[in-house]
Amino acid sequence: MKKFCLALAVLAVAHGGAHAAGYPEQTITVVVPFSAGGGADNAARIIAQGLSQVSGQSVVVDNRAGASGSIGATYVARAKPDGYTVLYDASSFAINPALRKLPYDPAQDFIPVSQAIRVPNILVAAPASPYNTLSDYVRVAQAQPGKHTYASYGPGSLAQMAGELLRIGAKIDTVHVPYKGGAPAIVDVMGGQVDVYFANAASSLNYVKAGKLKALAVSSRERMPELPNVPTVRESGVKDFEVEEWNGFFVPAGTSPAIVARLQELVQKSLALPATKSGLEKLGLTPVGSNAAQFSGFVAAERARWAQVVKTNHITAD
Repeated sequence: MKKFCLALAVLAVAHGGAHAAGYPEQTITVVVPFSAGGGADNAARIIAQGLSQVSGQSVVVDNRAGASGSIGATYVARAKPDGYTVLYDASSFAINPALRKLPYDPAQDFIPVSQAIRVPNILVAAPASPYNTLSDYVRVAQAQPGKHTYASYGPGSLAQMAGELLRIGAKIDTVHVPYKGGAPAIVDVMGGQVDVYFANAASSLNYVKAGKLKALAVSSRERMPELPNVPTVRESGVKDFEVEEWNGFFVPAGTSPAIVARLQELVQKSLALPATKSGLEKLGLTPVGSNAAQFSGFVAAERARWAQVVKTNHITAD
């Protein structure tokens, strides 16, 4: 009986290895759990073109927006673990567990494959806005508590976390206005319906350069090379403020290690392509391309970090 079980185990491993050896053999669907035109979507489409090139298969992006990414994540968690349905998620993947009850367990139902990019957020306002600096916004918000707004691409998103950290650090009482994605948030900020928005650079940098959005500050520790004259939030007077968004690839739990390794390799090759690198860098994004073990540790640390921030600052997914 033991010999029989051992034979079955060896056969299963061999079958899995043989299956992974030909991967991918069909179209890969990359599920982006945010709206088309947002930061994660823009980055995913650039990387998907590279993935198609290095894999020899079609790679399509499927937007499944809502609930700060959890709708799309739920879809992938329930997908067949064969490497053909892949999640391309953002920092909210690590924030959601601290704010809401989810229909999946991010630590148990997914395998992190590779961190694709990291990027600061840009605090933007409408071109016609009276705010030319973060200090302008803070001064007015302090004088008129509860009357000024900040947008996010969904409750529990990194944009909300950045807005809440600014609210606490600058001692202002502002109102959170959540959207179902970055694209509609940007539209309303441009139109002046919402005062400011910590926008992902991938969705906002080109608008800033074109004069369609006004950049007040950037969320990273250092200034962005693409916007050398825009100060950081820390430089603008909010002590210890540092927020950077990240995007990465995940597959459903149960995906074979061989397929995970192969997909990781393909992501890294895509990010190394000159066209991919230049496309991302034009949006202010820094390619990363970590391995699965590195990304797993990074995601676990991010979950712990944001859980502590949410608890300490009493942040809710309103």
